[in-house]
Amino acid sequence: MTTYKILLTNILLFILSVSLVFLVTNNSNSVEPDEILQDQKQEFRARNISKNIRCMVCQNESIDESSAPLAKDLRILIRSKIKEGKKDEEIYKFLTDRYGDFILLKPPFKLSTLALWVLPFLFLIIGVLIVLFHNKKSKKIHYL
Repeated sequence: MTTYKILLTNILLFILSVSLVFLVTNNSNSVEPDEILQDQKQEFRARNISKNIRCMVCQNESIDESSAPLAKDLRILIRSKIKEGKKDEEIYKFLTDRYGDFILLKPPFKLSTLALWVLPFLFLIIGVLIVLFHNKKSKKIHYL
């Protein structure tokens, strides 16, 4: 084998190893055994809701993935609401009334969250325009 083939083989093995690690770790949940509901339908609902609720401590994880104490408390709260017979919409409303729209991993499109949805696209357009104008300017200088 040439050095080039050995290098490609090592890179491929590295990529496969990293992919396997992400695959295994991404599916791990922090739900503890004492939190799990006996009714599978209720547990399925609790997991779906938990996957859509942001951990207020970690901020970029759902409470289903987080091991923070607040996330555990919210998971228990969601399960207790499900046991009380509350619908998913009622649970989401309770949580957003208490913590605001920020608690949702996918905030709704409404006037108060308009900036969250519009600003990234606006910044992208501004960035593209800056690059285009800079390129035009540099081409004029280059030809002079």
